[in-house]
Amino acid sequence: MKTRSENQFGHTPVLLNPVIEGLYIRPDGIYLDGTLGRAGHAKEILKYLTSGKLIAVDRDSEAIDAASEILAPWNDKIILIHGNFADLDQILSDISSQYGIVGVDGMLFDLGVSSPQIDNPARGFSYQHDAPLDMRMDITQALTARDIVNFYGEFELKNIFYQYGEERYAPQIARAIVRYRESDPDDLINTTGELVNIIKSAMPARALREKQHPAKRVFQALRIAVNGELDALNPMIRSAAKYLNPGGRLAIITFHSLEDKIIKQSMRELSQGCSCPPDFPVCVCGKKPVLRIITRKPIVPDETELENNPRARSAKLRIAEKL
Repeated sequence: MKTRSENQFGHTPVLLNPVIEGLYIRPDGIYLDGTLGRAGHAKEILKYLTSGKLIAVDRDSEAIDAASEILAPWNDKIILIHGNFADLDQILSDISSQYGIVGVDGMLFDLGVSSPQIDNPARGFSYQHDAPLDMRMDITQALTARDIVNFYGEFELKNIFYQYGEERYAPQIARAIVRYRESDPDDLINTTGELVNIIKSAMPARALREKQHPAKRVFQALRIAVNGELDALNPMIRSAAKYLNPGGRLAIITFHSLEDKIIKQSMRELSQGCSCPPDFPVCVCGKKPVLRIITRKPIVPDETELENNPRARSAKLRIAEKL
């Protein structure tokens, strides 16, 4: 029987079998799930542990509350942390001080917004529901999507929509938002529905007829900007590599090209050795490879998974191993 939390926040973990196989879990090992969500991956990892431990981190306090109930049967094997993987170095330093854990045997990061966050209209992530314009993964932080839409300048908005959403109509949409604000300075854009209408008003008729929802790219861009998602990725990988034990695996799932590009480049940089010019007779940089890339090409969902979970369509899994 499902618990209340599973019924309320149920979801299907993406690429579950490749993740578990890729982490190469040892029963006595120490593992970290840096994006706990609703604990689908975490629960499967815990099934493999005997004397091992799982450190489970999420910036969303609702995720921590739900997971504490879902994972109750493994209370003796789990350490729940309300935190942001952007602060991974500090989190693992604190874990070391408190629990004496000095290294980790595997880490998983399932990036982007979780299904429960999307499906809860009150969180403001979805363009399908009229709701407060929020989009915070951590509801304790100050910055919201409403702040960006109402108080950022036209140039800043255009850059956010173009860089984070790859929105080709970014200039027109940014201008439409500013024009709306100028028409009545006392009338703020407060809801997702209001923003969707402004986005549609700025786009040509042919764009409105496309299969993809016209607001999809702008909403993605705002979510990334509100939560600082891309800025945290490179530091996170470097902190992960620092704390992984030799032979430990790092598994990262991405959902759009911007994330995947950063992950790919960061893993590649950490897998390369000497960076001295070819004509140097001896190495003077002292750089040595830290990771070995396991997945030369990312693992993607098969047709069976896509039939059962259409939201997995854009998922890509990359895995590296600590040398």
